[in-house]
Amino acid sequence: MRTSPLFTDLYELTMAQAYASEQMDERAVFELTFRKLPANRNYIAAAGIGDVIDFLSDFHFEDRELDYLGQYKEFSKAFLERLKNLRFTGDVYALPEGTPVFPNEPIVQMVAPIIEAQLMETLVLNQVHFQSLALAKAARVVEAAGGRGIVDFGSRRAHGTDAALKVARATYLAGGSGTSNVLAGQLYGIPVFGTMAHSYVQAHDCETASFEAFAGLYPETTILVDTYDTFEGVRKVIELSRKPGRSFRVQAIRLDSGDLGALACGARKMLDEAGLRHVTIFASSGLDEYEIQRLVNSGAPIDAFGVGTRLAVMEDASHLDMAYKLVEYGGKGRLKLSPGKVLYPGRKQVFRQSENGCVVRDVVGRFDEQLPGKPLLQPVMQRGAPITHVKLEESRQRFQSELASLPSHLRALQPSTTPYPVSFSECLERDLQRIRIKLAHGT
Repeated sequence: MRTSPLFTDLYELTMAQAYASEQMDERAVFELTFRKLPANRNYIAAAGIGDVIDFLSDFHFEDRELDYLGQYKEFSKAFLERLKNLRFTGDVYALPEGTPVFPNEPIVQMVAPIIEAQLMETLVLNQVHFQSLALAKAARVVEAAGGRGIVDFGSRRAHGTDAALKVARATYLAGGSGTSNVLAGQLYGIPVFGTMAHSYVQAHDCETASFEAFAGLYPETTILVDTYDTFEGVRKVIELSRKPGRSFRVQAIRLDSGDLGALACGARKMLDEAGLRHVTIFASSGLDEYEIQRLVNSGAPIDAFGVGTRLAVMEDASHLDMAYKLVEYGGKGRLKLSPGKVLYPGRKQVFRQSENGCVVRDVVGRFDEQLPGKPLLQPVMQRGAPITHVKLEESRQRFQSELASLPSHLRALQPSTTPYPVSFSECLERDLQRIRIKLAHGT
């Protein structure tokens, strides 16, 4: 679905007109980075690149959009005519989706005439910021589950429909089993899961009748057992399994309230004693990575988890200090010296170094430097045309491989006392000092 170029901040357009009036149309380089990790994160992972490529590939102003801008006195007819013919013609480099990323490392690099590059800021930030955070959060949930299934249940409380869909995708990308959201299943080709709601049980005059009817229509379903009394619900599932005349094929029971660990232990004992060892236990209700880790460490016999609100809204780390900044214009490095927000000049590359299959450090250098390690930024668009397509299954496999290469203390839920080392190359340090001196002397 097309995203309108009006999905931008007003000052992007006013700056674009100012550039045009000054005949500033040389090549600019903008880089998308974040300055620091949230206190309870050890890494972020790049995501959302595909949406950036789609937006840039179809970037154009329609007549109705130009008519709307024409209502603003700030915009001249000449500028609106220029927008009518504007297309993205630049190059884009990005970290491959699923790559762990750390502070001060470019995630996306835009190389284009300055008007084109400036107008992309809002969308690029919006998509990459949210999806990268969602992937990092989902990865923690999957890590805490220790191989047990994770299903995204958060759509109804996500902050809007686009956020719900992107969280569902991020959960699968992180190694989750799938989502409850049917549209996400259609759009991204990910597995869709569903059970029943308490309302279905409530709508029947008795719990047993609801179980029989649902299992009759969906023989391999999951039965929600805690509408009234959890253990009594489990007993009714056992009774259903003993009904003559038809085979019992219910796959799981679902726990959605109370002390999930204790209830799972009691339910597991009842099911096993009834010969229903194949019936698994699915748990939901206010879960996040911390609660899942507690349940897993306690030995609770839960086979899979449905995770909703706290994942969908990324409750404990909902934002990053991410920014889209100009680092080069007209072939000259541009910097920023604001306190706490120093920006190194020039186009960059990230070199990731490994030892014995484990990543050990990153060095951010000039784009044209040849430094030890694997260069991470890869071309995804050239002259305005995509040269690669982001494929979810490839991104999922990449993330699993990249995550396995991180030191174990970075994959832990607890904040690491030893942050991953990222440094700037000597060339970049010299460039920063050289331009800083020039500015100090007013030259």
